[in-house]
Amino acid sequence: MATDKRVFTLRLSDDVFNKIGILATNEHRSMTNYIEYVLLKHLNEYETAHGPIQFPE
Repeated sequence: MATDKRVFTLRLSDDVFNKIGILATNEHRSMTNYIEYVLLKHLNEYETAHGPIQFPE
């Protein structure tokens, strides 16, 4: 199944990795899905406070 999502490497300390794993499990999400959820939440909060993020032309 094709997806429009990009793949990239993310390096995390063991401590951060383990904490994210616990939070993801508590939310019944995969770690990847949880990280995406947190990033989207942050982007939404940022844009609510500062306006839309503009892409360079």
